[in-house]
Amino acid sequence: MTEEQPGGTRRGTGATAESVVLNANTAFYNAFEAGDLDLMAAVWLPEPDPVCIHPGNAAIYGYSEMMRAWAMIFANTPYIQFFLTDVQVRVDEDVAYVTCTENVLSSGEGAPEEGFAGGKALATNVFRRTSSGWRLWIHHASPVLSSGGRQEEAE
Repeated sequence: MTEEQPGGTRRGTGATAESVVLNANTAFYNAFEAGDLDLMAAVWLPEPDPVCIHPGNAAIYGYSEMMRAWAMIFANTPYIQFFLTDVQVRVDEDVAYVTCTENVLSSGEGAPEEGFAGGKALATNVFRRTSSGWRLWIHHASPVLSSGGRQEEAE
């Protein structure tokens, strides 16, 4: 096992806590894109109760309920790909969060026939450090309903 040094560097790896959390964040999106329930299960913190909020849906509380929901999503999503932008990470001892913009390309329900649909969501992923590494505790994604910027807000 590696030991964390001042400044977030882990002895023996040269990796900062921030980079390790970013890798955990990447593992979440890789599991999502792969539609792999085992990979997704390995990303999440089973206890205390995790929370997952997908754009436009009610919150899902608890590990078993969440895994059922992921199974349904995977069964009904033939293709999904994420292009993350505006990625920010913050680590504070045993809790960390990543904020990002999810630029999503998908097929399936809501996509044009034989085509793809695109969308954008702002996401916050909260991680907790465990003896087996950083695990996702809370995922909250909110849809971006406009391309708005400062100009649009001023009107």
